Amino acid sequence: MMWWILAAVAAVLGYWLLTRPHKYWIKKGVKQGNPAFIFGESWAQTMQKQSFPEMVEMVYNMCPNTRYSGFYQFFLPTLVLKDPDLIKQITVKDFDHFVDHQPFIPEDSDPLWSNNLFALNGKRWREMRATLSPAFTSSKMKYMFSLISQSGEQFVNYFLKQNEDLITVEMKDTFTRFTNDVIANTAFGVECDSLVDRKNEFFLMGKEATDFSNFWKNLKFILYFLAPKLSDLFKVRFFSEEVNKFFTSLVKTNIESREKHGIVRPDMIHLLLEARKNGLRHEESHSIQDTGFATVEEHEFTKNAKKIERVMTDQDIASQALIFFFAGFDTVSSLMSLMSYELAVNPYVQDKLVQEVDDTLETCGGKISYEGLLGMKYMDMVVSESLRKWPNTVTTDRISTKPYTIEPKYPDEKPLHLEKNSSIWIPIFAIHRDPKYYPEPEGFDPERFNDENKVNIKPYTYLPFGIGPRNCIGSRFALLETKILFFYILSHFRIVPVQKTPIPLVLCKKQFNLNARDGFWLGLQRRNKI
Repeated sequence: MMWWILAAVAAVLGYWLLTRPHKYWIKKGVKQGNPAFIFGESWAQTMQKQSFPEMVEMVYNMCPNTRYSGFYQFFLPTLVLKDPDLIKQITVKDFDHFVDHQPFIPEDSDPLWSNNLFALNGKRWREMRATLSPAFTSSKMKYMFSLISQSGEQFVNYFLKQNEDLITVEMKDTFTRFTNDVIANTAFGVECDSLVDRKNEFFLMGKEATDFSNFWKNLKFILYFLAPKLSDLFKVRFFSEEVNKFFTSLVKTNIESREKHGIVRPDMIHLLLEARKNGLRHEESHSIQDTGFATVEEHEFTKNAKKIERVMTDQDIASQALIFFFAGFDTVSSLMSLMSYELAVNPYVQDKLVQEVDDTLETCGGKISYEGLLGMKYMDMVVSESLRKWPNTVTTDRISTKPYTIEPKYPDEKPLHLEKNSSIWIPIFAIHRDPKYYPEPEGFDPERFNDENKVNIKPYTYLPFGIGPRNCIGSRFALLETKILFFYILSHFRIVPVQKTPIPLVLCKKQFNLNARDGFWLGLQRRNKI
């Protein structure tokens, strides 16, 4: 009998200990939802019953008419910011309190991951951001334009050679091959043609590095949230040993070859080597057009920050090149896939964009130029609306690096005291779909971003590349390669629905990133030019 009593007491105590963390926000007077046992609000997404963007929308909407609310990633209490003014306050005005991202892989377990710009924290992040930011200005994008353009021509020529009026294509796989070739060329100095050589090592390693549909890889993240000390003990890696060795060796060999033979290419490795050797100056020419409305500006906070005092190692360069690859390989191909889908199901938008492509090509004398591409207003409107409806970054996060108090603004609020290391979420996907800011948000309307309307967009409600000094350093590059590719495609083809096209589009529930459950099957229909 005694054993039954002890077992019952242990069960009650265990239940209390496991449910206690989910009372965190209630004790602070913050509204929260109804978290599931152990999983918090992550239950449906972990069980693959809900896509990650759907989970973000659910969390955003579960406590209406509040500036912020609380939810739980398993046991991790997280504050969701919903008010644009509060988002500005925390990510810009008081940025020095919220410099870092929430770490999700132990720092010492994977040097290739922990040394990249996204994963770095504090002083190390400030120095690396200040060192790298001059490599991502509009003048440097013009420097790399020719390499990206070559990949665009290579891409469209592959389909032109097929001599078919209608080619059915799974766009995500196809665009991923394009982004792979662009980044291989512009970041690593490696020329690839992944549409022809479909199993080249660079592409296969990229797929391995960015595949989050794998059960074991997802288990790593769950293990970190449930038992971070156990993850640290077992040295849980973000990238596999094979991926680590491939990219580290590739960069090291590349650098040795360039330094030995004096090779100079207009690519990212060259810019990183220049940053190591002489340091890059943050200079912008006002005569150079920027890449569009969605471009994020570098903040004075990082422009004026002190650069790395020590010499950048080959490992540092490999880490930055890899995160550039990691960010561009999948997220940009997702943007391209979703934009192609919207053009296919909104033919009147495509008609207008095709006309602008033809007009620009004629103005440029039959060969697209950097200035001609960035002068395409409707192209920018279409890309901007694609990023509004389908933002690359579904949510972004911060952690408080020191105690912070959110002062009350309304009668039903009281001061909210956040301890050091409190987790913050900015739910970008949900904000972009809030009808309060974007009427009929499920629609696809590039006119939201015409000259008359875009000035009326409420500040801090359009955040496709993040916000504040920790915004995405590669926004210009992502926008440039997207515009180049669609220019080449629409010069020769129309993008049309086919029998396998999923209408309406249903998001995949097995991945964190934006992807279609049944694939992005569309047709490239050869244009009959008069």
